[in-house]
Amino acid sequence: MNKSILSDTIVGMRLGPWEITEPVPELSDTIIIAMLMPWVNVGSVGTLTLKLLEREFKAKELAKLSEPGKFLDFTRDRPEMTSKDGSRTLSIPNCDATYAHDPSSGRDFVFLHIREPHMYGEEYCSAIVELAKQFNAAEYCRIGGMYDEVPHTRPLKITGSVGDEYLDKLTGIISPRSNTYQGPTSILQLVGDNLSDAGIENSSIMVHVPHYVQLEEDYLAVARIMTALCAIYEFPQHLSDTTRGRGQYEQIAQAVQENPQIRARVAQMEQSYDSVEMPADLSNGVSLPEGMETFLREAGKKLDED
Repeated sequence: MNKSILSDTIVGMRLGPWEITEPVPELSDTIIIAMLMPWVNVGSVGTLTLKLLEREFKAKELAKLSEPGKFLDFTRDRPEMTSKDGSRTLSIPNCDATYAHDPSSGRDFVFLHIREPHMYGEEYCSAIVELAKQFNAAEYCRIGGMYDEVPHTRPLKITGSVGDEYLDKLTGIISPRSNTYQGPTSILQLVGDNLSDAGIENSSIMVHVPHYVQLEEDYLAVARIMTALCAIYEFPQHLSDTTRGRGQYEQIAQAVQENPQIRARVAQMEQSYDSVEMPADLSNGVSLPEGMETFLREAGKKLDED
C-alpha cells in the first residue's frame, strides 16, 4: 500500500464507512479472499475456510465498519449477548477484514468477511471496492457453498470462474461446466463487476453440498474449497485435510443406508453426477468411445437446464 494512505485518503483512520486498524499495513499485489453470509455459506464453508487461513497465517485485524447499522438490519441480523466471568458483552454484527503475509509465496492476503446488506447496498459495494483499491488488490476471489442435487458418495463438486493462468492447476478439481444460473442473487455481484472494470482480477469458487446433508459446519466441504485454494495459491497441503470431514460423511452414509427412499434418490444422483463429471477426467487418460464425449456434454447441458 502506498504511504499516502495515512494522509489524504484516510481521515482519522477512516476510509469511507471503514474504520482502519492502526498501524496501517503496507500491502502490495494483494489477494483478497472473501465470503458472504448468509448467502452461499451453507455448512459455514466460507466462514470456516477464512478462519482456517487466518489461524494458519496469524492474520491481524485490518478494518471493520464503523457504523454497521447503516447497512445491516439488526432485527434480521441480531446482536448477541454473551456473559463471561460475570461480565456481559453485546456483540454487534459487522463486516470485518484481516490481513496476513504468506512467507512461502511472498504474497499479501486480505480475508474479508462480508454480510449481506439490508440497506444502501450500492454504497456498501462501492465501499468494498474502495477498500480493495486502497490496499492494492490484484485479485478478488469469493468463496462459498451452496446446496445442490449431488450425492455424498462422490467428491463434492466445485464450480466457479478463475483466471486462465489457474486452469491447469485446477484440472480434476473444478467442474468444467459454465454457470448458467438465472434468478435472484446478491447485490454483492456488483463488487466483482466493479473490480473487473477497475482491472482487478475477479474470480469465484463454490462447493456444491448435498441438499440432504445440512450440517451446521461441513468440514468435508471446507476441505474441498481448501483443495482448490491450495492449488491456486500454493498454500500448505495440510490445510485441505479431509479427516474430520470424512468422519462426518461416514455418519451420513450410515443414516442414508437406513432410509430406502433417500438411498434410491442418492443412486439417481450418482448416475446424474457420473454422466456430467466424466468428461472432466479425460485429461487423466480416460478414453471414451467415439461420440460418447459429445453425448455426455449434451446430457450435462440438459441437466443444467432442467
